[in-house]
Amino acid sequence: MSKSDRIAHLRVDDAGGLDPHYAGWFACFNRGKFYEAHDVLEDLWLRRRGTPNDLFYKGLIQLAGAFVHLQKGRLGPADALFRLAQFNLGRYRPVHEHLDLEEVLGLIGRWRADLTPPGLAENPLSHRPPPHLAPRAV
Repeated sequence: MSKSDRIAHLRVDDAGGLDPHYAGWFACFNRGKFYEAHDVLEDLWLRRRGTPNDLFYKGLIQLAGAFVHLQKGRLGPADALFRLAQFNLGRYRPVHEHLDLEEVLGLIGRWRADLTPPGLAENPLSHRPPPHLAPRAV
């Protein structure tokens, strides 16, 4: 079975004009299914590498990956992925693909602030609910 077949159930086919993989990323991300969010969008990103949305999708994959690391208690790798996501998504501000990137970058900044100073930080997922993001209406 191919990866595309394995993640087919994560797509949101009735996404009101959004790509089903992109909509699936939001559905998974907002349920705290960060690994699945990573997987469903990676399937789209791999087919769209080298296009104008390449680093946008990569940044969202990195954002989901940062939360995967938080779920596993790996604060340093989480911060590294937050930083990469911040860099990649910042190129597309203020709004791209119906997503308010100022909101996303603010969210990343708040989660990163909880990860400093390194070595003394507590996992923010232990005292804060997972984030929720939504695209603007299409």
